Amino acid sequence: MSIFTPTNQIRLTNVAVVRMKKGGKRFEIACYKNKVMSWRTGAEKDLDEVLQTNSIFINVSKGQTAKKEDLIKAFGTDDLTEICNQILAKGELQVSDKERQSQLETTFRDIATIVAEKCVNPETKRPYTVNLIERAMKDIHYSIKPNKGSKQQALEVIRQLKETMQIQRAHMRLRVMLPAKEAKRLKEKLKPLMQVVESEDFDEELEMVCLVDPGCYREIDELIRCETKGRGSLEVLSLKDVEEGDEKL
Repeated sequence: MSIFTPTNQIRLTNVAVVRMKKGGKRFEIACYKNKVMSWRTGAEKDLDEVLQTNSIFINVSKGQTAKKEDLIKAFGTDDLTEICNQILAKGELQVSDKERQSQLETTFRDIATIVAEKCVNPETKRPYTVNLIERAMKDIHYSIKPNKGSKQQALEVIRQLKETMQIQRAHMRLRVMLPAKEAKRLKEKLKPLMQVVESEDFDEELEMVCLVDPGCYREIDELIRCETKGRGSLEVLSLKDVEEGDEKL
């Protein structure tokens, strides 16, 4: 037995719906599961990988597509790609309570893992465990922001945790080589960007081993490359200056 499907109906399965209300009407797009968040965090840039179809719906589950005149009235255009981009950016992802809770728990764990990987107790130089960071996040009542990526939120968590516990980004250990002519002048420019200068040796050129905040690495690299016109060098000796063993509270 065949079922008649009207021309304005499209049937889709295993779909994630993003909904937006505009001009008094409801518009929906049909996306692949897990791809919406990837798009919003910038991990996925190919729209075709996100959308199951570039049709605009008034009801995805019933397969009912929106009329062209309604799209023009609400969005000022009938360009489906442009409208899909708008809905993806500003629409609300429709998920069940169980799915939403599962996503929040996964994201919470991801953020705690990133913080634990990047940070140490500044007094002992020891890293914190993921479980300890999770407890600390619960203590400050950190709430997940679904439209932000885990890495972005991890940096925000670090800022907030600094108010309640001993925590900081683990320092990078760098070796800086500066040509003799520019050494003194450049050293003065670099010093404010360094947390600790562990050693300093001047022969035909200045060699410094130092600890820096990871956030300063790019600035130091650009400064050395531009000011020495490629004659200076910067080498990463270790990404994290940490002691063995986990930190315990």
